[in-house]
Amino acid sequence: MNLLILGDVVGKPATEGFGKALSAFKAQHKVDGVIVNGENACLGSGNGISVEAAELLFAGGADVITGGNHSFRQRNMLSYLDTCQSIIRPANLPPASPGNGYTLADLGGRRFLVMNLLGRIYMDPCDCPFAAGDKILEREKGNFDIAVLDVHAEATSEKWAIADYFSDRVQIIFGTHTHVPTADEQILPSGCAYITDIGMCGPVRSALGVKTEIITARMRTAIHERFELSDNPVQYQGILVTLNGFDKVTDIKRVVFE
Repeated sequence: MNLLILGDVVGKPATEGFGKALSAFKAQHKVDGVIVNGENACLGSGNGISVEAAELLFAGGADVITGGNHSFRQRNMLSYLDTCQSIIRPANLPPASPGNGYTLADLGGRRFLVMNLLGRIYMDPCDCPFAAGDKILEREKGNFDIAVLDVHAEATSEKWAIADYFSDRVQIIFGTHTHVPTADEQILPSGCAYITDIGMCGPVRSALGVKTEIITARMRTAIHERFELSDNPVQYQGILVTLNGFDKVTDIKRVVFE
């Protein structure tokens, strides 16, 4: 089976064009399941994902939506996170936070455990990602065939440390948040597919989706200006992971499509 995992969706054009782009990709590749990080799939201004944006991603073909440090930015998402089991936020946020940090999903005839963890280096304070992941894996032991982990973190060293810690218990580990795909996709000795960052789904030649000239001006002058989404063409970045047999990863490759 083939599992497509897509990076952070950024802005209205990428969100609205998701279904059409994904349909074209699926027509060329056999895709049995789709996981996408949607924490910036906002249809208006600002960060975060709204209910309307989430439903567009689901309608377009996403099976599971993961989140990150902007998961709670849009207020109408708070109750939605409690009621929709297919969208998750980082598991190591405070216990009183809305939503869940993992979900169980049937994809391609297999039972997937999809988890979301937040890094702590250069990020807002949160609980220990290692302990949070341990608790989920222990709680759901025996209830899944394949485990997948989205590590939403800034530091590459932290992403790698988390991956190394869980690599003998999780079959697929990928990083999000920095929006730039890394070239270290690999299958670890334990059989776990890993990549430090899968990139983003958003405007090309932009500063994480924002018009580059705005970011450049801020860096040169230290004067903050309102961020505006780049109007450059949208590109979808991620990975395609192939599993052979019941739970064995045989291939991981970066994918890019428009």
